[in-house]
Amino acid sequence: MEKTPEELGTVVSTIDGPTTAYFSFVLKSDSVRKGQFVKVETEDGILIGSVSDITRANRYFERAESVAEYERNGSRVMESFPTTDWEYTIANCRALGLYNKENLLVRNLFPPAPGTKVLPIEIERLKGFLGLDEKGLNIGKLAAHDVESKISLNRLLQKHMAILAMSGTGKSYLASVLIEELLDRSRELGRPAVVVIDVHGEYTGFAERAGGYSDRTTVIDGKKIRIGMQAVSPQVLCDFMPEISGTAKRVLVGKLEALHKERKVKREPYGIEDVINSIESDPSIKDNIKGPLIGWLYSLKSQRIFGRSTYPTLKELAQPGKLAVIDLSDIDSMKKKQIIVAYFGRKLFRARKKEKVPPFLLLVEESHNFAPERGKGSDYFARPMITTIAREGRKFGASLCLISQRPVQLSTTALSQCNTHIIMRVTNPYDIDHIGETSEGIDKGMLSAITTLRTGEAMIVGEAANFPVFVKVRQRKSRKSTKGESIETIARKFEEMKEKKKQDVEAFL
Repeated sequence: MEKTPEELGTVVSTIDGPTTAYFSFVLKSDSVRKGQFVKVETEDGILIGSVSDITRANRYFERAESVAEYERNGSRVMESFPTTDWEYTIANCRALGLYNKENLLVRNLFPPAPGTKVLPIEIERLKGFLGLDEKGLNIGKLAAHDVESKISLNRLLQKHMAILAMSGTGKSYLASVLIEELLDRSRELGRPAVVVIDVHGEYTGFAERAGGYSDRTTVIDGKKIRIGMQAVSPQVLCDFMPEISGTAKRVLVGKLEALHKERKVKREPYGIEDVINSIESDPSIKDNIKGPLIGWLYSLKSQRIFGRSTYPTLKELAQPGKLAVIDLSDIDSMKKKQIIVAYFGRKLFRARKKEKVPPFLLLVEESHNFAPERGKGSDYFARPMITTIAREGRKFGASLCLISQRPVQLSTTALSQCNTHIIMRVTNPYDIDHIGETSEGIDKGMLSAITTLRTGEAMIVGEAANFPVFVKVRQRKSRKSTKGESIETIARKFEEMKEKKKQDVEAFL
């Protein structure tokens, strides 16, 4: 015989409800928590709701002046009166959807009746209601249920995603958990390649043997990255010199095309020095064109990124079920970072359109620095590439994950194309307002909850889940990079290192 579920409470009448959107119920026990999902049987079917807030009340303590006056005389209200008999707790719920008589999920068009029992929702029904996938990516557990939050890979990545949170709340930790899930997928389930633009070196720990992912991880040192001139089209090179004049651009395009034909016949690579020498030695180019053009080319040369061959190759960047970390933590020049992200992002996307590389996820840390909402295009070479993948990538299996601690500074065009937002704690009012404007399905109550999330807690809203849901991120399995250690640990290691060096010198002498 099937066990009858324990009754959680009873729907009550309030000044504002119940309505088709909200209802309240008085708790029968203290087992209900904020964020919990419940069900109510109505005339139209089974209504599913989530607890948005919980309030407690007691008639004996409604008038502060009476309580103060009574206790001023040395008496305690709780000791003198049966206060516990008059205490009650109210849960306020948001009505999310209704399973009708045909068991189809539809909008709720009629409020539940006062006096109706509120029951816990069955686990399998909850999974189906939220759109969880048994073969999906397990990022943790639902905040108020012992249920793994397995998110469908297709729903999460196909229409892009954004991880938004203030610094120190676990953005990179959550991203690492997602990467683990992707790397652990079996071939039968589909394994996209993962490419990370790592600004602070927070993902290099994946390459350490102790973490268990070293055989599937390639860390690319930003200082060793090179772009072969033969692989750079004239238009792309001109994009890296946006201030160049039209006349100078025509001269540069001509020289590049001539050099490419000449070296192709000789089967010899060429570098940016060869381009500079070719222009400097050409007497037909006017000085007022040659001077600025040479200056712009020397400016690019100073970045030490253009060479005779390209590293990394597409094969090193994108392989099914493997991770490539482009470590930019030791690069100070923002211009160089922009060039790297713009060039390799474009190269990956074009290769994916021709099916030369597997479907991939491009994860961009500090994305507001590469695709800001404001700023001259001449300063942000990567922004057009990021917005292009955001607009068109879903058609070709090119997925984007934008991670930012300043959503208000991130390109609205790019962010609006991310149909799933995973939001962790945010306290800046401008960022909160921006999240409310760009994230569908978030009400004022959820926005206020964002400010109180603890480290490791997140809200998923958008395409990946049928309804907004709070989750607790699971513990990561990979090794955390030493660059992400606490300041106490770094300070201690520094002093230990200095002491060891001193002892080594003394022993040597």
